[in-house]
Amino acid sequence: MVKIRLKKFGTQKRPYYRVVVMDERSPRDGRAIEEIGTYMPIEAAEKQIKIDVERAKYWLGVGAQPTDIVGKLLNKQIRSAK
Repeated sequence: MVKIRLKKFGTQKRPYYRVVVMDERSPRDGRAIEEIGTYMPIEAAEKQIKIDVERAKYWLGVGAQPTDIVGKLLNKQIRSAK
């Protein structure tokens, strides 16, 4: 099954995540099918989440399942875009 989840980057106490589409059996920092956005929790509120909503909708349409956190981030991104 394909999942939309976070891939961790950054350093200790300065986390940085990429929102990626990958097989659920692959490791957290393994090879991704596609990178569709970023999440930087230590930035200002308006700069924290950047997700390509069109690509996310495409992947959700073909059966990809978002993790709980990515689902919340995606909802925030959609609400802030309106």
